[in-house]
Amino acid sequence: MKLKKIMVGVFTVLLSAALITGCSSSGKEDTGSKDGKTEITFWAAPNPTQLKYWEEMAAAFEKENADISVEVTQMKESPSSEATIQSAIASKTAPTLSENINRSFAAQLAASKAIVPLNEQSNFEKMVEGRKMSQTIESWKFSDGNQYVVPVYSNPILFGWRIDLLKELGYNEPPKTYSELMDVASKLKEKYPDKALWAKGDIVDPTAWMRWFDFFPLYNAASGGKNFVEDNKFIADKEATLNVFNLISDLQKEEFLMTGESTDPFENKISLMTDLGPWTFPNWDEKYPELKFGENYTISAPVVPDNMKNEKQVSTYADAKGIVMYAQATDEQKEAAMKFMDFVFSDEKHDMKFLETTSLIPARDDATENDAFKEFFASHPEMKAYAESVPFAIPAMDNEKYNDIQQVLGERAWVPVARGENDALAAWKDMQKVIEGVLQ
Repeated sequence: MKLKKIMVGVFTVLLSAALITGCSSSGKEDTGSKDGKTEITFWAAPNPTQLKYWEEMAAAFEKENADISVEVTQMKESPSSEATIQSAIASKTAPTLSENINRSFAAQLAASKAIVPLNEQSNFEKMVEGRKMSQTIESWKFSDGNQYVVPVYSNPILFGWRIDLLKELGYNEPPKTYSELMDVASKLKEKYPDKALWAKGDIVDPTAWMRWFDFFPLYNAASGGKNFVEDNKFIADKEATLNVFNLISDLQKEEFLMTGESTDPFENKISLMTDLGPWTFPNWDEKYPELKFGENYTISAPVVPDNMKNEKQVSTYADAKGIVMYAQATDEQKEAAMKFMDFVFSDEKHDMKFLETTSLIPARDDATENDAFKEFFASHPEMKAYAESVPFAIPAMDNEKYNDIQQVLGERAWVPVARGENDALAAWKDMQKVIEGVLQ
């Protein structure tokens, strides 16, 4: 029996060694190379214009890099692009790179080690400097000090104003502070009781992502862009948060909000202001061609507390997404992927093409100063305001529990205050307690 046990033990060791050797050999052969070329895969966003752009970039890159092949495919969006990515990771079929990743989803991927820190890859700093996005990318840094996402575009959330209505009320420009906002709203209600300062049903919808377009633009403006959550801790600026809650409470009490259902209230001159992203303008060109920047509408940064009235660089939320690199890629593929990204981002003409093709604002610091963009902004002045705000636009929080956190924000604080069911301080305390529980 003793000899038998020894023989079984020897056989087990030999078998394990053989399996390890086999796995090692298999891994060595699987370099992502074929016919002398390193093959990388890139998943583009489920948007035809973005797919077109990346296909053209891949073709141009391959002409200059015959030893690298870039396969571009459109990411599936059913049931969601996030679910598609998570399924691919689980089945070990993830691409080398994919775009369409916001900072919050990247936090989930980073927590599971599914993506790699890009700042540890070759030529990362060269790529950042080449694209002139050193300031913009700073707000993308994660709590652990790493950069997991290269931002492709950054769409600051700004506010649209019916300048024609403002002029009827005696104003030549939008309000900048809370007090100025309340004055404008009072005059609007007095002259046009059937209109609203802000008509939007989503204000009282607690769904997590809704807060990206109401609370966070105002919070980032009031706090100077301070984090809401950091290093898995709730660190929101209490004063700034209370300022925002009190503002929305005051608007509700004075009946300056309209939260019922209405069709295109801003476009139909029912709402004086609206939160606005640059993706809106192509739709307006088709559906509301009468809307002209500087004639009947204008754009501004979010309003700020009165003590910030002289603030020149107002922060806001950035509806922004970028590219991540998946850990399943081989070293050869990672190196080739960095070469591809450097090729795309090293030439401002590529960003100009991206802007023209997609109507999304490239995530760079110098768009309004760069000669490559001057002609475009001259003919699209409404887009210039967005490009100017890119360096001060804060992307989504870097926490894997972002959805739960923002759901609590909506359910326990923002919506009750906007409905007049709770006051600002009580809402803050309730929200703080629950979010801290979520983060444990």
